[in-house]
Amino acid sequence: MGEKRNVYWVWVGKPGGKRPLGRPRRKWEDNIKLDFQAMVCGGMDWIGLPQNRDGWRVFVNAVMKVRLP
Repeated sequence: MGEKRNVYWVWVGKPGGKRPLGRPRRKWEDNIKLDFQAMVCGGMDWIGLPQNRDGWRVFVNAVMKVRLP
């Protein structure tokens, strides 16, 4: 096997670059999931809910009544 083949570099080579330190960055979707879990709506379909206008209106009104600290 020649040294220029990819298989050789996978077997012998050392990976370059560094991984970032700390925990992975939080995504927008992760923030929404955490907000829904805080509102005790963990099993709710948070992507499909805004597409149903009546269901979304009921949900928003219920959240407005809760008033978290």
